[in-house]
Amino acid sequence: MKKKYATDSQISSTPLRGGFRWGLICESVAHKHFILLIFFFFLSKQSFSQKLSFWETDSVYNKKRVNAVAYSAAGAYAGGMTGLYFLWYADYPLSKFHTFNDNNEWLQIDKGGHLINAYWSGKMGIDVMRWTGMERKKAIWYGGSAGLAFMTSIEIFDGFSDAWGFSTGDVICNVAGSATAIGQELLWNEQRIEWKLSFRPTEFAKYRPDVFGTSLTEKIFKDYNGHTYWLSGNISSFLNSNSKFPKWLNVAVGYGADGLTGGTENVLEYEGKPIPYFKRTRQYYFAPDINLTKIKTQSKFLKFVFAATRFIKFPLPAIEYNSNKKWVLHGVYF
Repeated sequence: MKKKYATDSQISSTPLRGGFRWGLICESVAHKHFILLIFFFFLSKQSFSQKLSFWETDSVYNKKRVNAVAYSAAGAYAGGMTGLYFLWYADYPLSKFHTFNDNNEWLQIDKGGHLINAYWSGKMGIDVMRWTGMERKKAIWYGGSAGLAFMTSIEIFDGFSDAWGFSTGDVICNVAGSATAIGQELLWNEQRIEWKLSFRPTEFAKYRPDVFGTSLTEKIFKDYNGHTYWLSGNISSFLNSNSKFPKWLNVAVGYGADGLTGGTENVLEYEGKPIPYFKRTRQYYFAPDINLTKIKTQSKFLKFVFAATRFIKFPLPAIEYNSNKKWVLHGVYF
């Protein structure tokens, strides 16, 4: 009988498929580093100029830039899809296109990875298109949909793979992430509310190293217990332009989970060793945040650092309310 999803034994030898798509294949260092390199390259372009930033519109249509972006995107897409097939799918048989409902797994933490990746992919795509001088609305729609197109292709691959399946829940989150980027550009011509991520090491990886990883790098991508996904809003962008309110100060709401040792339910043992009982807990957070790109500096190095880490929630005090109906105050929350 054909499988509709990856089993725990498959997960132990293959990457965890939900969550951060930048870490699609944690065991494949080359692929992961390629994705991260492109990501940080796009973010760091902000640091090179104040007059004509990569993140700002070029008022003059530049055909050379348009062609460069078109050829680069086509090459990256073709190369990425080909590499992805051989790195992830080639070892599993193909099947008829089928769906897979994974919406009840990991207390939906994996869906946060789809939201944040689609959002930042869309944001970067918009910046790239605006850099070419493309008309504003076209730049927003074309650029904001670029990441969605890539991620949808991955879902289609999943649909034809015997080990996985096309996840409607994943696609909905991909669309929502891209829509967050596109909608704000159309409404405000800027991103006032951003999807962000934070991570903290947890004890659960030692119980399920096959799923959550062994090295710190693997744990960052795989251990959903340590992931928190945030919506971080810049307060001053909603105030009068003459307001003295700090432009760098954000307020954020987050969602995380704790006590997970399995997807839909916790497992009781790993390689013959018992795993303690953990209650699967949803966590909700409220915290201040810092938009480092709003801090004025003449240092190109700092501008690079601020831009490259923009997707990370700044560690600050936080208030937690969880599904155990408990309030928790964190002095510094990662």
